Amino acid sequence: MHSGGVRRAVAATAVLASFLTALSACGGAEGSGSGATQAAGRAARTHAATAAPTRVPGVGDRLQRRIPSGSRQVVAVYGDRKDSADSTVVLYTKHGSTWQRERGWTGHNGKKGWTTDHHEDDDRSPVGVFTLSDAGGVLPDPGSGLPYTRSAAFAAPRWWAKSHWHDFDYVIAIDYNRVKGTPPNDQTRPEGEKKGGGIWLHMDHGSGTSACVSVPEQAMRYLLRTLDPRQGPVVVMGDRADLAA
Repeated sequence: MHSGGVRRAVAATAVLASFLTALSACGGAEGSGSGATQAAGRAARTHAATAAPTRVPGVGDRLQRRIPSGSRQVVAVYGDRKDSADSTVVLYTKHGSTWQRERGWTGHNGKKGWTTDHHEDDDRSPVGVFTLSDAGGVLPDPGSGLPYTRSAAFAAPRWWAKSHWHDFDYVIAIDYNRVKGTPPNDQTRPEGEKKGGGIWLHMDHGSGTSACVSVPEQAMRYLLRTLDPRQGPVVVMGDRADLAA
C-alpha cells in the first residue's frame, strides 16, 4: 500500500473510533466500545438525569400530582425518618420543564416526626403539599416577596426556653388548615381546632418543633426574599419514605 493509502486508512480508523465513543456517550448500546467508553457513557447519562430533573427529586407520584401545574417554586422538606425531628430543606425553581436546586439547609420538623393525619398537639408535622401565601414576624420586613405582617404579637412567650425566643422573628405560613391572605398568626381554622394549625416555616432553635418546619435565620431571609407569589410557591414536606411513596 502506498504511504498515502496508509495515512488514509489510519485516519479512517481514528474517525471510526471517535464515532463509536460519541455513539456510546449519547446512549449507544452498552456492549459498544471499551469499558472506559461504556463508563463514560453511563456517567454522561447519569449526569443528564440528575442535573436537570423534570420532577422534584425524591417525591413520588402521589405527592407529585398535588403540586399545582403553575407552581415554579418548591420548598422540599425531606425528613430523615418517620419519627425523627431532623430534616433537610431544599428550594427548587422550575426552568422550562426542569427543576433546578437553588439552595439547601439543615432544619427541623415536629419533635415526634411526621404524620399523614395531623391533630392539635401531636408534636408531628403534616405530610403533604401546601401553598405558601403569607409571611410575617417580629422583625421588620427584610424584602419579602410574600405579603408580610410585622407584629410584636408573633413573639414567642418569655416563659419558653430562651433558645426559642427568636423562633418567630421571621415566619412563612404553611397553608394547612388556615385562610390564605391573612397574617400567619390568624387563628381561623376552616377544618376545626382538632386538626391543628399555625404551622409555619420559622427560625431554627436547634431541635424539634411542635409541628412547624424550622431553618436557620439566613435561610428564612433568603426564602422571604426569593419566594414570589407569581411563581405559585408551595412546600412539599414529609419523611423521605412518605415523600417517595
